[in-house]
Amino acid sequence: MFSGSIVAIVTPFKGGEVDEEKYRELIEFQIEGGTSAIVPCGTTGESATLSVEEHARVIDIAIEAVNKRVPVIAGTGGNSTREAIALTKHAKESGADATLQVTPYYNKPTQEGLYQHFKAIAEAVPLPQVLYNVPGRTSVNMLPETVARLAVLDDIVAVKEASGNLGQMADIVRLAGDKITLLSGDDNLTLPVLSVGGKGVISVVANIVPKDSADLVKAWEEGNIAKAKELFYKLLPLCKAMFYETNPIPVKTSLALMGKIESGMRLPLWPMAPANLEKLKGALKDYGLL
Repeated sequence: MFSGSIVAIVTPFKGGEVDEEKYRELIEFQIEGGTSAIVPCGTTGESATLSVEEHARVIDIAIEAVNKRVPVIAGTGGNSTREAIALTKHAKESGADATLQVTPYYNKPTQEGLYQHFKAIAEAVPLPQVLYNVPGRTSVNMLPETVARLAVLDDIVAVKEASGNLGQMADIVRLAGDKITLLSGDDNLTLPVLSVGGKGVISVVANIVPKDSADLVKAWEEGNIAKAKELFYKLLPLCKAMFYETNPIPVKTSLALMGKIESGMRLPLWPMAPANLEKLKGALKDYGLL
């Protein structure tokens, strides 16, 4: 159902509040660059620091600005199943095409708990659901067998895999590749994930270079493996630069240096250390972005 380069879009702030004007401009930048779907309120969108009202507003703006030109996959997950259902209901009522559902963080559910959590959301709100496995953030890893169980449910259509474990991702394809779409959750692994049966990436680096990220997946889809490899290795240093510090600090700093947003993120995130900032500037200059 979803493929290509999908951006986990940042949430720009101005004076500590959501900068709606710059947010709309970023969405246009993505669509012009060939991005195949927009994900508001993911990890990169600082969803954990948004109030419930802001969360809803950011999703509403994305849906309105996109205006059905590409799908909007609204981040509505959480570590409370009730809260995730409430956020998902709002996204559906606002016109989102799907939701991104992170594995519940901090409370560390069992595999059965994960299954029941996502199943409860799917039953409460009939809307396509993209599972999001990111154990480095959540302290829980959703196993391929659990993904395969969930893939039987009609509204669970894809999984964003950010475990870093390519073997685990291959197992998802082996167990349920006919029922669920595998998407890379790590720009550093986009090409390897495509090679084991993935269909695209939910990307951080696409925030600053949407066209190159989109062209990489498109080249693979068209069977132009040489071009896909060329773009992957061109992007790789920039992808790594996006994680010199905790995401989304480097990508938001990059967008500010490029003049696309004002610099700023919410506490407890903090501006980059001087040495890392200089490294980031070097990576952006090497890529021709500064």
